Amino acid sequence: MVKILFFAGLAEKIGEREMVIEEAGNWQIDQLTEWLQAQYPSAKSELAQSMVAINEEYAERTETLADHDIVAFIPPVSGG
Repeated sequence: MVKILFFAGLAEKIGEREMVIEEAGNWQIDQLTEWLQAQYPSAKSELAQSMVAINEEYAERTETLADHDIVAFIPPVSGG
């Protein structure tokens, strides 16, 4: 079980701020991203461009998830 957190415009596109995915333990972040992109095609580019953190530490997309990890997708911020 992995808990996923979404922020800003990405949360709006997904339609929720968090979710739990039971089967995501032992997936790499890239695999999780691909799964989310298939489930939420309107958020595909935001998911690809987001920074990812595992348990509050930034992570590479090749890192493998463990059961009970908390994964945050943090989209790029724009403004002026």
